This record gives sequence, structure tokens and C-alpha cells, in this order.
Amino acid sequence: MSLLVVGLSHRSAPVSVLERASLSADAKVKLLHDTLAAEPATEATVLATCNRIELYADVDKFHAGVAELSTLLAQHSGVALEELTPYLYVHYEDRAVHHLFSVACGLDSMVVGEGQILGQIKDALALGQELHTAGRLINDLFQQALRVGKRAHSETGIDRAGQSLVTFGLEQLAVRTPVNEWAAGKRALVIGAGSMSSLAAATLARVGVAEIVVANRTADRAERLAEILVASGTGVSAVAVPMARVADELTRVDVVVSCTGATGLVLTADDVLDAVSWGAAPDPAPQTAAGLDVAPAGPDVARADADVLARLVAAARDGGRLADAGAVRTIAGPVEADQCPVGPDGRSALTGVDANSLELHGTWADQGEAAAQRQPRRSTRTQAHATTVRLALLDLAMPRDIDAAVHRIPGVRLVDIESLAEASADAPMAADVDAVRGIVAQEVAAFGAAQRAAHITPTVVALRAMAAEVVAMEVARLDGRVPDLDERQRAEVTQTVRRVVDKLLHAPTVRVKQLASEPGGAGYAEALRELFDLDPQTVASVSRADAADPMNDDDPGRAS
Repeated sequence: MSLLVVGLSHRSAPVSVLERASLSADAKVKLLHDTLAAEPATEATVLATCNRIELYADVDKFHAGVAELSTLLAQHSGVALEELTPYLYVHYEDRAVHHLFSVACGLDSMVVGEGQILGQIKDALALGQELHTAGRLINDLFQQALRVGKRAHSETGIDRAGQSLVTFGLEQLAVRTPVNEWAAGKRALVIGAGSMSSLAAATLARVGVAEIVVANRTADRAERLAEILVASGTGVSAVAVPMARVADELTRVDVVVSCTGATGLVLTADDVLDAVSWGAAPDPAPQTAAGLDVAPAGPDVARADADVLARLVAAARDGGRLADAGAVRTIAGPVEADQCPVGPDGRSALTGVDANSLELHGTWADQGEAAAQRQPRRSTRTQAHATTVRLALLDLAMPRDIDAAVHRIPGVRLVDIESLAEASADAPMAADVDAVRGIVAQEVAAFGAAQRAAHITPTVVALRAMAAEVVAMEVARLDGRVPDLDERQRAEVTQTVRRVVDKLLHAPTVRVKQLASEPGGAGYAEALRELFDLDPQTVASVSRADAADPMNDDDPGRAS
């Protein structure tokens, strides 16, 4: 198997590039024909959606294949190769199989677990079959990808896993109001532009917020996310702003979702207090939370307990313990490294590594739930304030982005990983994503073993054909030497010789198939050809006949 994938997606390229690189129906046909006309490729198909363009091919030379497929993508997409290259990713052999299976399960989608991609994979296979550019490898691969995707959806809760943490967080903010009603017309601020922040932004757009502001340390990643949101078809308005503008935006938004890789607080209690107090009637002697008093609140916001708030703020900043509803909690200190799976340069997606922030956040939720089970549940942090909620905050980061003390500020509602763990008796997200990744790993191993075993089959068939030919020649020679044998005797002798040959070949051929299915087993076919002096042309003819057998081409509808 020499499967090669060259492509770009929403994880590696901005929307502007994806839009320009989109392929029309005619362009797909020409791309596949030109791919097969290229020397390195023997079969191919293309998976093209609004968020990805990927060219799959069976190639006999890796470097030449990468160069040729990249050039063809640029040529047919209309984007110059030098401009397209920085956004391309490459997967080869087992890694390519792993990528497609992950895509089929929805692990590589903007909204994890979405099922639409299965129909798009089916369409890609159907196109390759219609144009006769999909051979045995592409057919086997895409058919298996469809089965793996269906297995993931049927055996796990991946359908809801991608949205479980974000959606559940929004439900906690909305309390008993349906999220769509609660979110309608609101203005939201998303801090961060990694995979979890992107998921949160997509969810906000889906539930009906009117506008989303994206703030991130790296401006181009914030702009990319804003472009994706605008192009999503939800009708949401989205803009990107620098991190320096966050304080100003806080005064104009209703909802904040934060998930960054920062090791310190992104929003302090003072930041939030200033935001909810902005525009309110001034107090004769305003003071700040950091100054051990509370700044004036608006007319619809009750004054906070200055001593409690100041103590919480000080404790949070010192990284110590803070009292919360009579229980003791610990604010985690700074971590040694940035735990955001996508670095500030945004290039890690090019390595083909799946973003694992969903798993990471789910693990944190699991840990929070385990801790909550060891002590009485508290609902103080997940209940609505008696006063009107002026600012709703959802902190999906660990360590936390938002000062835990802000939940004491009237008019502010905070939901974070810890409170989500307390509010939910289960955390399906981590378990579901983990389960799907386990399924993908199993299926990749099984597919590789099957392909390696299939690679030696033509050699085994050629060996048995040679043995049958030897038996026929020896029986014919026996007829010349012992012409007086009757039909029954002749048949018995023939059957005896065949049984001897079959028994001699049985163990070696079974064992060589087993060995060939293991990693590094590709050399056994060559060894078998050398040991029995098999004609390479005979083996090749068996391979061609096997590939041309229509029984080997599954109907695309069978796995749909």
C-alpha cells in the first residue's frame, strides 16, 4: 500500500484560500484524469467539501507523488502553487488511512462528530468509480472509511460529544430557558481561536447569537475564525479584534466564552467589575476590587460584599485557596507549558495531528466530577443571581482564564470546567472521543493487515497454479507410461497426487499470509517468488484479473 493524501482544510488554511481553491464538478473530473495521467499515480479520487480539499492517490514514489499531486491541486484550483503550499498537509500509508478514518468519524470536522462528512465521502468514492479512477485500494479504503464512520456513530455518543461541553455550558448559563431563546440577538465575545474556541464560536452561531467578536493573541488566527463564522451560513456577524480590545468589548457584549492556553488569568475580577459597572451612575467614592472595596454598580445591580470580593480577588491572584459557599477550593498555579494543542503559529494542523483539546477538556471535566463525588454537591456557582444577569461568562480553559471571584459580582454569571463537572453527573465528551479514537486505531491496524495480506494473495494464487500445472503434467506422463489404467484407477492416482501437493503447500501458504499481514511482512511475497521461481508476469496477471473482478468493487450504497 502506497496511499498518499495531499490536501488543505479549515484547520490549515484561511477561508479566503479555501474559497479560491474550491473545485467545480468539471474541475474534479479533470483533476482525477490528470492525476492518473501523471506517472506516480495508479488510482485516485478527490474529497472536496466547503471546509476541505483532499486528493487521495495510490503512488509508487512518495516524493514524486507529493510534488505531482501538489502541482495538480494548484493547477486545477486556480491558486498558485507557491501560495497554496504553506497550507497543504501530507499523509502517507497508515497515516493517510488514519486521517481518512478520523475524517469519516467527524474527529477532523469543525464541529466534532458531525455526520454530513459520511455523505461527502460516499460521493467522493462514487465519483472515482464513475470515472474509473478508483481501483482496489481506493475502493477498499473509502468503503472501510464509511463503515468506520457508521461504527463510530452507532457505538459511541460522538454525535453529541463535540457539542456536549460547549452546549452544556451554554445551558447552564441559560438556566431553565431554552438555549436558542436565551442566545437570540445576543452579542458574544470569544477569547481564543483554537479548536475549542472555534467549536464554541460555531455553537454560538448555531444557537442564534447576532454577533460574535473573536479576540486572540495571534491576529490572523482570530481573523480566520471570524471568516469561517461569516461563511458558515448561519447569518451571524463576526469580527476579529486584538487582545488589547477585550476590556472595551466586555462593556458591549452579553456573553463571553474563553479558552486560551494562557497560564495566567485572562479576565480578572476588576476587568469584569469595570465592564458591568460601565455606564452606571457614579458613586461619590468609587473604589476597585483590588483596593479592597467594590466599584459602584449600575441601578439594576446590587452592591457586592466588599470584604468577600476583595478576599476572593486577593486569594485568586496569590494562587492560594479561596472560600466558596463554605467549601474550600484551590486555584491551580501556572503550568510549565502552554497546554493549548494548537500553537500560536497555527501550523500544527499541517502535521496531520488531530486537535485533542476536546479530549483534554473532557478529562478535566472527568477529574472535576470525580472530585465532586467525594464531597457534597454545591449549586451556588450554577444558580442564577437574583438580579438580572448583565454578563454571562463561560470559561472552558484549564488552568482557568477567568478569575473565579467574578461569580460573586452581582449581575455576572460564571460557568467553568469545575462547575460543569459539578452540574453534570456524567462527562460523555471525553469518553466518546476517546472511544472513537480507539475505534479508528483498531480499524487502521485491521485495514493495514488486510492490505498486506491481500498483497501476497496473487503470489499464493500463482504458486498454486504452478503446482496444479505440475500435477497435470505428471498425470499426463503417467498416462503414457501406464496406458492400461482404467478411469477409476487414473482418477484415484490423480486425486492422490493433488492431495499430496495441497498438503505440502497448505501450511506454508497459510503461514505466509499470516506473516505478510504483520508490519514489515511485505518481503514475504518476494521471498515466495524467489524460492519457487515464480514467473513475475504470472503473478502480475493474477493481480490484474483480481483487480478487474467486479465482485471486488463494492456498491457505494452498501456502506452508506
